[in-house]
Amino acid sequence: MLQLSTVERRELRAQAHNLNPVVSISENGLTESVLKEIDINLTAHQLIKIRVYGDSRENRIAYLEQICAELGAAAVQHIGKLLIIWRPLPAEKLAAAKKTATQRQTTQPRKTKRSFQG
Repeated sequence: MLQLSTVERRELRAQAHNLNPVVSISENGLTESVLKEIDINLTAHQLIKIRVYGDSRENRIAYLEQICAELGAAAVQHIGKLLIIWRPLPAEKLAAAKKTATQRQTTQPRKTKRSFQG
């Protein structure tokens, strides 16, 4: 399980403020398919919110610890029935993301509307 500093945790909480929950854990608990869905969303987004249906605070804490331990993620926040989890991108995906970002840049300046009008 990753550990975050208080500054990192504060920044991630601010980023997660506008997010909607992408995974829900129902009364069935944390099943293998739910863990797989969380893993897919963490790979795609890095920072996700999870809604837990159920009133037991102990269960929510146990779910949070299990998710972080099994998926190599860090717990950002547990507030009410929402869990916020973060996992950094793997190094090879991070390098690929930087490569595609540099490929999109053009060397020519953008043309204005007037340049097309002649």
